[in-house]
Amino acid sequence: MQLLSLFGSLALMAAVVSAADRGSYTKAGIGARKKAILDAGGNTRDMAIAMLETDTMTTDYTYGDGKTGDGTNFGLFKQNWYMLRNSASEFLGQSAAQVSNGAVLNWDLKKDIQSRHDGENHFGYEIWFSGHRNGESGVYNPGTADIQTYMDGVSWIQQQIESDDKYQSDDTRFWVDVVPI
Repeated sequence: MQLLSLFGSLALMAAVVSAADRGSYTKAGIGARKKAILDAGGNTRDMAIAMLETDTMTTDYTYGDGKTGDGTNFGLFKQNWYMLRNSASEFLGQSAAQVSNGAVLNWDLKKDIQSRHDGENHFGYEIWFSGHRNGESGVYNPGTADIQTYMDGVSWIQQQIESDDKYQSDDTRFWVDVVPI
């Protein structure tokens, strides 16, 4: 019995420690963004990725997220050009030099969502996340600790969104500290 109590205490301590790197707050306007994502064919995973990528769930960030070439990020999910041109029907087969074509994702939410879904369908769940997080090197070296931390963060946010229907339309933003790459 003491052993069970000890394990229970350790599990509780682990939950408290891990809770320090995640939470939620109210962010005016993101309820409308959640609705826009759903209306454009998105789902709760899309919402979770968008919440993890930006506070506002918008594309209001430095062009390309300050990156260049295949690392250039576009859209709500900050998808990198390497992954887009190798999996999204909108860009499939385009060259690294055609990177500026990805900018359409910054204002066309349907294309952004479709491109993300194309990528996950093409690469599969883990490889898509690995490439999303670390580009081409992530595709060829999936599942690193950094990638797993990112995937776990998205998963936790998605679970929160799905825990109550209200989180699919209200102004609650869930967050997880994920060390930037």
